[in-house]
Amino acid sequence: MGIVAGLDSSAEFTRIVVCDTDTGAVLRQGYAAHPGEPKAVDVDPQNWLLSLGEAATGGLLEGVEAIGVSAQQNGLVPLDAQGGLVRPALVRNDKRAQVAAADLVESLGGRQAWAEAVGCVPGAGQPVAKLRWLARAEPEQAGRIAMVLQPHDWLVWQLLGRPARRTTDRGAASGTGYWSARTGSYRPDLVELALGHQAVLPEVLGPAEAAGITPEGLLVSAGTGETMAAALGLGLGSGDAVVSLGASGSVMAVHHEALADPSGMITSFADATGMHLPVVSTSNAVRTLRGTAEMLGAESLEELSALALKSTPGASGLVLLPYLEGERTPDLPHTAGTLSGLRRESMKPEHMARAAFEGMLCALTDAMDVLRRRGVEVRRVFLLGAAASLPAVQALAPALFGAQVVVPQPADYAALGAARQAAWALGVARGTLAPSAPPAWQGAAAQVLEPGEELAVGQAVRQQYVATREQVHPGAFGS
Repeated sequence: MGIVAGLDSSAEFTRIVVCDTDTGAVLRQGYAAHPGEPKAVDVDPQNWLLSLGEAATGGLLEGVEAIGVSAQQNGLVPLDAQGGLVRPALVRNDKRAQVAAADLVESLGGRQAWAEAVGCVPGAGQPVAKLRWLARAEPEQAGRIAMVLQPHDWLVWQLLGRPARRTTDRGAASGTGYWSARTGSYRPDLVELALGHQAVLPEVLGPAEAAGITPEGLLVSAGTGETMAAALGLGLGSGDAVVSLGASGSVMAVHHEALADPSGMITSFADATGMHLPVVSTSNAVRTLRGTAEMLGAESLEELSALALKSTPGASGLVLLPYLEGERTPDLPHTAGTLSGLRRESMKPEHMARAAFEGMLCALTDAMDVLRRRGVEVRRVFLLGAAASLPAVQALAPALFGAQVVVPQPADYAALGAARQAAWALGVARGTLAPSAPPAWQGAAAQVLEPGEELAVGQAVRQQYVATREQVHPGAFGS
């Protein structure tokens, strides 16, 4: 038995879990908010270290032999030739970089060229777009950039005492816009395209490799981005998908190869185990429910859920295409939502509520089908987000997704994944674990829901939705 720690430095806080190396049982936990403005897009990275120190107080790391680091993605830490900060780190989905992202897409020859080059089309959040924005908006600072890191890279470097060697992992690298999950290599030409000159990029470590040893003798694993760490913490494997229910939504699945998607709907991430995590995102998920609740005068999503369950499958013929903020999947950025099937008998609050839940979940099934059409197998769906606990979501999701649905209990899965990676690297270093597979920790405690007899009904609802979508937006997903 040994003890390892997992650190998750998210956009607003630091969480630390201390775990048993053999079972993954959580022994101790720590938490601290980052100082400063919570929603800022320009951040002093020292704030991450301050909250890390606060979260680790009280002897939290006593006896720990190894630590893994997970951190927020969509972050850029620009350094000069001496390793000093050129300007505050750029984090989050920074809307200032939207024009820069579009410029980059055009500069390389379009969406297909980017999808083939690095498995994704630049968005405002990605480091490559932030580099282009810096080159245009702050040319003097951009000219001083000699190395670029992401938050997880920078934290690992700090923990190790700022050595000459800087590292990252394939999971975090796959979100930069200048590393290809398919080829496993950087595209320095894309850095130069964005920044105007070359910059040093961190060495990409393998999943079970150690980044180094701290001055205190603590082994530090490769670390990874939050998405990849959460997948490792949940224990995802082949045949598993994750549906995230935020204001917007996403579907992520474990796959054996990277997927180049000419349409740009699939973002091809690498995971933290040597596999791949293709992701398809939607612009509208829980915002559909919140908008419907406001329209119907429901005081909460729980009240909207109860109302929806008073209706019947198919919502008395009502179909809501929930494209309230435009839509990414399908690519309809300037469209609006559509409510179809209005009849006198369907004009009741419970049917509208049901149509909102069915529309949200059918739109996410559309996203899942983008992956399925590319050969990605989905046998089990992990449902994440606060809305996953709503009775209407749990009642409808298995039949609409056509798969077993798992609703994990709330936990710090990114921090747990970082700890599992630390245990893996420690075991490999000691010769007790193979570099081919992480330690077999106990899976997440969860509620398991089966489609059962409702599968046929769910598929009929799904067909009603698809028919409406094809009528309103013919060919939105191609042939």
